[in-house]
Amino acid sequence: MNRQIFALQRVARRTFSSSGRRLENQVPQKQKRFQEDDGMPIHLKGGVGDTLLYRATMGLTVLGSGYVVYELVKWACPKKA
Repeated sequence: MNRQIFALQRVARRTFSSSGRRLENQVPQKQKRFQEDDGMPIHLKGGVGDTLLYRATMGLTVLGSGYVVYELVKWACPKKA
C-alpha cells in the first residue's frame, strides 16, 4: 500500500515539476504580430482559428436574428382557425 502511494507521489511530483522543461517566452513575438499595421482587424490576427470562430459567430447571429424575425411575424399574423 505504501509503495503505491510513494509511486503516485513520485509521478505527481515529476508531472507537476516546473524544472522538467524550459519554455521560451513567446509574448514578444505575439505582441509584435498583433501590433503591426497590416489592415487586418485585431480579432482576426490570431489565424485560422480566429477566422473560423468569427465566421461561426456571425453565422449563428444571422440565423438567430432570422429565426426571431420569423417567430415575430408568425405571432403577429396568427393563422385563422
